[in-house]
Formats: sequence, structure tokens, C-alpha cells
Amino acid sequence: MWELYDALIEGIADDITAEEIVVGGESSYVISSTGGFGYAGYRDYAERAPLVTKNRVGLPLKEVAECIKSWNFYEASIGHAAICAYYNDPKIAAENGIEVFERKCVEERLKDPFISSQNLVKGKKVVIVGHFPFIEKLIAPVSDLSIIEWNPQEGDFPYSAIEYLLPECDFAFLTCAGFGDKTMPRLLELSENAESVTIVGPATPLAPQLFDFGVDDLSGFVVTDNGLAARITAGSENQRIFSAGRKVAFKKGQ
Repeated sequence: MWELYDALIEGIADDITAEEIVVGGESSYVISSTGGFGYAGYRDYAERAPLVTKNRVGLPLKEVAECIKSWNFYEASIGHAAICAYYNDPKIAAENGIEVFERKCVEERLKDPFISSQNLVKGKKVVIVGHFPFIEKLIAPVSDLSIIEWNPQEGDFPYSAIEYLLPECDFAFLTCAGFGDKTMPRLLELSENAESVTIVGPATPLAPQLFDFGVDDLSGFVVTDNGLAARITAGSENQRIFSAGRKVAFKKGQ
């Protein structure tokens, strides 16, 4: 079950270290020695003892990334953020052929998977794991939509519905939170018959290795203003994390 995580961790360069680590009120961040900023939210569960008790700052980024295997979800968010600090570094993203706009523009909206897929999902059975903003307006009017949530809102299905709804869907959109809570391998397994599988959210690792695990599209985020992103994550500035960077899309075969 750890193959997906091992692939992400092994792809991180050995000579990069973790220079700054913060666990905020709802999410964590890691800044690497090359300036890459990784962001990750977490499920509110910290009852299990952490895997690492020593100071993580200055450790190899690859070693910090191992924390994603922790069942203490606060600690797992540090590992998740460390992975994103590598793959979502603007320089690494560019090397992998990902377009990162210098400034906000109309074209950036097309990197939003729920906007870009409106025509593709017409008349299709769509399952979205995670209740994202505006999906009722963007996707529900044109498709047979089911929304699955860890903490369901009115009309949502509970998380256990993944076992029943994902195997029957045409299009699957999976929350990046599945990395930290360890459900991502199962989500991908259940979605293997879908026409298209997209991982969505600002903590989506922009890692080409994920295409080997049944993913077709990575809808993620690249931080371009580390200072603003750090303040938002730490809670000293009240904005959405998207204010500190650019939405990007990374498709299989790109």
C-alpha cells in the first residue's frame, strides 16, 4: 500500500534540505533549501505518537517527506508539505513542462478542472471526493453528480460511499487530502474504470510518478510568494492560499 508514497519520496533530490517547517491552525508548510514552498492541510487527528521527535529543520527534505506515512495526521501534513516543496517548486514544475503564469490572468481560470471539464462531463456520471467551491454550479447542471465528503454537507454522501460510487463513475475528481489521510491508494484503485481521474487541490504533488498509479490529470498549485503563503498558513493573514501563487494543470502525456 505504500508504493505510491515511496515513489513520491524517492523522486526527491538527495541534496535538498528542509529549511522552515510550520504547522498552522488548519495546514502546514515546508520551505526547502532551494526555496520551494510546500503546503498541505490535515485531518484533525493527532492521537497517535509522531514518528519523528528530533528537530526536523535542516534534515534532508526526503527524510522529512517520510512523515507522510505517519498516522498522526498533523505530522503527516509535514511530510505531505515536504513532498510538495519539491515537486511544486516553480523550477521543478517548469522542468516537468508545467505552465506557471507570471501573473493572474484569464487563462489561469482554465487550469481549474471544474471549469475546463464542463464540456467533457456532459451527461456523464461524475463523482467528486471533497466538497469544492462552486461545483454545484459548474458540474451539477451538466452531469449526474455525486459529492463525497469526510464531513458531509447537505446533499453530500459520507466518505464510506467511495466504495459504492467511485467504481461506477465516468469521471473521478479526488481531493488531495487523500494523501495525508492515507485513502489515496484506495481512491485510485476504486476509480480505475473511470474515463478520467483527476487529483484536485493546492496540496496536489505535481509529480509525474502519479501517472503510473492511474491518474490522468493533476490540478495543483505553485506558490510564487513564499512570504504571503507562510503568513496565510500560520494564520497571521486571512486570505485563501491561492492568493500566494498560481493554479496549474499537469496532464498525463503533457
